[in-house]
Amino acid sequence: MQLLWGILIVIAGLFLLICGSLKSNFIIYRLLVYRSKILWGDHVHRFHQIAGVIVIIVGVLVALGYI
Repeated sequence: MQLLWGILIVIAGLFLLICGSLKSNFIIYRLLVYRSKILWGDHVHRFHQIAGVIVIIVGVLVALGYI
């Protein structure tokens, strides 16, 4: 079961990383950007890229059973 959760977490991290890199106009990502822009301003896409990488690392650790 932890393998499934780890894969889902990695997919969520990839979503943040890819959308942040492309500055996507996908509706879900736009909602995240509007919420994050209050705190991060013009650096919101960089924040989502960094958060995506961190989420991917956590997802891999979950999948491997370390967390």
